[in-house]
Amino acid sequence: MKKLLLLLAAPIFVAGCASGPVSVPLVYDVENTSAGLAIPPMPAADEAPSVAMLPDPFEWSDGSGRVSRFSEWSRRRGEIKAELEHYELGVKPPRPENLTASWSAADTTLTVTMVRGADTVVLQSKVVMPQGAGPHPVIIGVNRPTGSLPTALFDDFIKIPFIHNQVSMHSGPRDPQKSTYRMFPELLTSGNYIAWSWGISRLIDGLEIVAADMCADISRIAITGCSYAGKMALFGGAFDERVALTLVQESGGGGINSWRVSDTKGNVEKIANTSYDWFLPALRDNFNGRADKLPYDHHELIAMIAPRPVLILGNPDYEWMCDESGYIATMAALEVWTAMGVPDRVGFDFTPGHPHCQVTESQSAAVTAFVDRFLRDRAEVDTAIRTAPLYGEVDYRAWAPWGGTGYVIDMRK
Repeated sequence: MKKLLLLLAAPIFVAGCASGPVSVPLVYDVENTSAGLAIPPMPAADEAPSVAMLPDPFEWSDGSGRVSRFSEWSRRRGEIKAELEHYELGVKPPRPENLTASWSAADTTLTVTMVRGADTVVLQSKVVMPQGAGPHPVIIGVNRPTGSLPTALFDDFIKIPFIHNQVSMHSGPRDPQKSTYRMFPELLTSGNYIAWSWGISRLIDGLEIVAADMCADISRIAITGCSYAGKMALFGGAFDERVALTLVQESGGGGINSWRVSDTKGNVEKIANTSYDWFLPALRDNFNGRADKLPYDHHELIAMIAPRPVLILGNPDYEWMCDESGYIATMAALEVWTAMGVPDRVGFDFTPGHPHCQVTESQSAAVTAFVDRFLRDRAEVDTAIRTAPLYGEVDYRAWAPWGGTGYVIDMRK
């Protein structure tokens, strides 16, 4: 499961002797612990085997066996990442070598400047600062300081909006003269979610540079967004392991939902009708109507966050979002954290009866619990939150026959 390279990259989180058990990290100090590991084979869609059920997240891409040790997880995570990039998103660009950041306390503005050749990309965020000396935890909200979540839930946080238009517009024709595309021309033909994930990582790079000036605790970064921005938060947290808590709100199809499950439902977002500004057109061309040919599914996108915490909020009132598919994928992903011995790092609340991108009382309480436990260091808080009142009769194992078996990963190095 989790490659030793990962643990060596973040020695602050390792406990015990070389042959003894390891403490399960809450966060890492590098963007991608899978960097440099081997890429699995990528068969063409016509040559890929048909897998009707959700693929086993523990199984190696070449079918040679299953992850058995925690020290192998970064390799498996890297396989999932590579498959998502190849079939669905495009490859996430690297950090430009010339990246600088500045913090203006006078007008509370964080500026990240990247230069590559003759091209410059600037990310700028108007930050909301808390009272007190800090160091403070950080919430990155898509387009707004706390996304669509109530700001009062994060009173003691540094609140940083990620303005995604500074990287790529929501939709529509792409201007090849835009600085992002001039810097990385390959993004012109990639899905926006990989471009936005790249931008989120670069914002975190800048935050690392000025953390002392801002009194920011960069080991306690959360990210959140709702709807299409909920997808963005999910991809941002999955593709950057410096994010300590991923808060996904009403992400729907292309987010937490399984492409396979959604294909069996009615008027919902699926491969056939999602936005192909957001994803590679090849996803539609190769897998529309045959999601079974994908070597992965989005329960494995969620699992890329493991062993870090994630909280998922839904809204079953909206048919288009197909929360039943999201519930099944979330339960399947939970198997990974359970095998690592930390199932309470995954929570969900699929409570109906509220407008889109607003939270119920129970959902606010769930956010508070996860923030208290994992970002305010209140270890006594219960985060085993499993709220899905409409899905009590839904057995995710009908889609994940490998689940519910009590599979345990060897937690020794």
